Amino acid sequence: MMAEPWQALRLLLAILLTLMTLTYQARKKTFLSVHEVTAVENYAKDTLQWITDQYNKESDDKYHFRIFRVLKVQRRITDHLEYHLNVEMQRTTCQKPETMNCAPQEGELHKQVNCFFSVFAIPWFEQYKILNKTCSSD
Repeated sequence: MMAEPWQALRLLLAILLTLMTLTYQARKKTFLSVHEVTAVENYAKDTLQWITDQYNKESDDKYHFRIFRVLKVQRRITDHLEYHLNVEMQRTTCQKPETMNCAPQEGELHKQVNCFFSVFAIPWFEQYKILNKTCSSD
């Protein structure tokens, strides 16, 4: 009869250890792959459009910015996609919210920003979140 309480305690301990191990493993980010990809790759293209929209929503500038040059796109795969994007954005001649036929501003209104974005992406569900953003103007 005394063996039963010890067995229950051992079982409970084993369950707790297993749960602790699984929780620890879930917090560790294990990259299945890390690759540089082109800007025209489907999900990269969607992510670039999303960060442009986000940048313009957050910007107080009355003019629309758009990406004029993609410097680097890196895709990291875990349980989701993570994109690390280096882009060159410029102020356009279009005032918000217009986005059609927008040429880059010239002269006094010219403004260029170089940005790095780290984006959590589940593009097939259209879910994105900026993890890190660093921009600097010229």
